[in-house]
Amino acid sequence: MASQTVSVGLPKSVFMKLDRVAELTHRSVEDVLAATVDAVLVAPAGLPTDLANELAAMQVFSDEALWAAAQPSLSPAEQTRLSQLNHTAGERSLTAAEASEQEYLLVAYNSSVLRRAQALAILHQRGHSIQEQDIPSDSSGQ
Repeated sequence: MASQTVSVGLPKSVFMKLDRVAELTHRSVEDVLAATVDAVLVAPAGLPTDLANELAAMQVFSDEALWAAAQPSLSPAEQTRLSQLNHTAGERSLTAAEASEQEYLLVAYNSSVLRRAQALAILHQRGHSIQEQDIPSDSSGQ
């Protein structure tokens, strides 16, 4: 595998952790750092590439950006429309146009849920307390 050299300033405490792991595993600090970054930025499998890469990149978001990402990304109008389509689908078969719209909104809804879950998981890993009132809800009827 080709490598790229990058100079990175690290807090002493972080470097000491890397150095200790390198010593314990008989590897170089560079190898431990590369393996750590690779493990943290792994894209979840089974998702569209764009979404998987977006979720992986969230590891380096600021806490403020993660709290923003934890907000629903469907507009209230989209949430209402998805709820209407789901209700209608329970009463009758959807038209082709309605089914297409429902599928589009379901994909958007599911992507929003994954983004929100990833943001909250990372915040929790960083030591933030995640309470039920911190988790924004939607009204799409899901």
